[in-house]
Amino acid sequence: MTHHLRSAVVLGAGTMGAQIAAHLANAHVPVLLLDVTAEAAAAGLARARGLKPAPLFVPEAAALIRTGSLDDLSELATADWVIEAIIEDIAIKRSLVARIDDVRGSDTVVSSNTSGIPLAAIAEGRSDAFRHHWLGTHFFNPPRYLRLVEVIATKDTAAAVTDRVRYWLDHLLGKGMVPARDTPAFIANHLGVFGVMRLIDVVADGSFSIEEVDAITGPATGRPKSATFRTVDIAGLDILAKVAADLSVRLPREADRAAFGTPALVTRMLEGGLLGDKTGQGFYKKVRGADGSEILTLDTATLTYRKKQSAKLPELDAARGIADTGARIRDLFLGEHRTGTLLRRTLGPTLLYAARIATEIAHDIDDIDRAMRWGFGWDLGPFELWDAIGVDAVLSACGAADRPAILAERATFREGALPPAAPDLLILQSARDRTAIVRSNAGASLVDLGDDVLCVEFHSKMNAIGGDTIEMLNAGVREAEDNFAALVVGNEGLHFSAGANLMLLLLEAQEGNWDDVDLMIRAFQGATMALKTAAVPVVVAPGGLTLGGGCELSLHGARIQAAAETYMGLVEVGVGLIPAGGGTKEMLLRAPDAQRAFETIAFGKVSTSGPDARRLGYLADADGITMNRERLLTDAKFEALSLARGGYQPQGRRTAIAVGGPTTFAMLSLGVHLARRAGRISDHDALIGRKLAWILTGGDVPHKTTLSEDQLLDLEREAFLSLCGEPKTQERIGYTLKTGKTLRN
Repeated sequence: MTHHLRSAVVLGAGTMGAQIAAHLANAHVPVLLLDVTAEAAAAGLARARGLKPAPLFVPEAAALIRTGSLDDLSELATADWVIEAIIEDIAIKRSLVARIDDVRGSDTVVSSNTSGIPLAAIAEGRSDAFRHHWLGTHFFNPPRYLRLVEVIATKDTAAAVTDRVRYWLDHLLGKGMVPARDTPAFIANHLGVFGVMRLIDVVADGSFSIEEVDAITGPATGRPKSATFRTVDIAGLDILAKVAADLSVRLPREADRAAFGTPALVTRMLEGGLLGDKTGQGFYKKVRGADGSEILTLDTATLTYRKKQSAKLPELDAARGIADTGARIRDLFLGEHRTGTLLRRTLGPTLLYAARIATEIAHDIDDIDRAMRWGFGWDLGPFELWDAIGVDAVLSACGAADRPAILAERATFREGALPPAAPDLLILQSARDRTAIVRSNAGASLVDLGDDVLCVEFHSKMNAIGGDTIEMLNAGVREAEDNFAALVVGNEGLHFSAGANLMLLLLEAQEGNWDDVDLMIRAFQGATMALKTAAVPVVVAPGGLTLGGGCELSLHGARIQAAAETYMGLVEVGVGLIPAGGGTKEMLLRAPDAQRAFETIAFGKVSTSGPDARRLGYLADADGITMNRERLLTDAKFEALSLARGGYQPQGRRTAIAVGGPTTFAMLSLGVHLARRAGRISDHDALIGRKLAWILTGGDVPHKTTLSEDQLLDLEREAFLSLCGEPKTQERIGYTLKTGKTLRN
């Protein structure tokens, strides 16, 4: 059995089925999407394409998706993978898999996206061959963005089939896999819904307001910004109620079933159609008035809406100073205040429940932690929280008399578990663990990745680029040229780099220290050109936010190996500047003409994915894209070694880059003038646009000609310095630093 995935079929074009099909298309897999009728399948795909955030990396990927009717399953015979994603009704699912059994190919893998119906029960009565190729692959919504897929093998699933699906999920779809036992709701939904039900209880009985719960169960306690009730609104109260209702029927113990009984508040909301975003109102409601839109909050007693209130919880403000998430949660959990009371009433029972059922739902407690991190966005999973707060502290705070047995047995509870990390995942972390750090400062480190490859790792806040980072980039090039075959620039953080250190730039500009600003720009240009002209191949590995200076660094590598979720762009215009680390020069080299380069930079275009970065010109055809972020540095290292072993020849500084001169400058300037006349841009935008056009067309040249890279870098630096002296640019930088937004003054 090979690991090739040449074609797939998704059965069911609902919210999940259509989005799973879209993500298969993202991975360049041709997919057939079927529903009750061909029209229903086409409509489901159309709805998915209109979703925000978008399920497709680029709209063109939809060309890989065909639609059709469930009346014709003939193509299942040649498909490598069939994914069932129809309604959560066991009778309907059984009927469909019976038809699949009749037509599937001998090696066709069939999986179900059920969120909780036992897999063995669905496949009851099917042939041995079918059951050997049958398992669960429970994606989380939205499938493109949420990393978790629970893989549920039955006692009949062939090990080779499970391995094959894990390979597809990991390497092709970029997913984090958690093996789960074939129990109701598996792992993440089981524990996640248990926790949400406890939080609904304290709101329903009036102990806490909706705003208080969301303030506490958001980033303050290591959860997403959408916290609890905003998340429920996004997912749909009806979906939450359905999972809870299934658990209240399917769980073996009566006490556990009772914990998932539908609260009266939820029943009343369901009857009133208060389902969340899909009906326009749930725990919150967005209304538009004369002064713009406003968010209202549900009054749980009357089911009417009131003005949203600020949660007055001073202990949360105090806890923000505790950087370590575990230490912060411990402090809040044990505190004698409202936040502590809420956490002990809700998080405490959730931790106790997780400990009690761990061996029933999972093969390994680490899998439980991974499921909650990847599926629900928790910074720390339940057992990581047991460790952070302290077992005795949790038991005492919750008044629990008995210590759950799993807490003593956890070191040996590894039955059927995957290893914590495959050798080719998170290789930078592994390198640090074996003390492979060559050199380090506050902004970055040089890390030996093994196999003769060095890595420059950023680790400042948001990986902002400052003097420390530039120092280590230059040191990395020198060290790699002296002692290594290749250099990789990357990290395993959430973001590659949010750009240059704007605070330092603003302070120097406000003080009028122009020589210092000039030295800063020269130093950054020197670092980017050092990457470009290094004697060894340099592969830059961006992922997440790759903005401004982070994008400029990437553009100067011999290759870019980007994560699929890379949001790359030259956004300097938003703070009143132009790219001056060689970014303007590089876009002139990459774009088909000066007009395209001008538009990309002037509009601050940011890619919505790795493939979109290729469309915008930030990635070249030779650059690579990695679906699984945890494999990004592995792939970058492989590419760097391939270049080195292929006889890499360093790039020299280019001496003849075509520029359009006055004619092209006039054309670009006319566009700026017309945009200003139409009111689409401000006077300051127009000033920036003219300076950008000046660089891209060669500055003060008499006609169409060629310039060297160094001459274009000089033009970048001159324009950047002049813009730094503009009060409106300084206003923009200050506003962005204060609010995180852009100011169009």
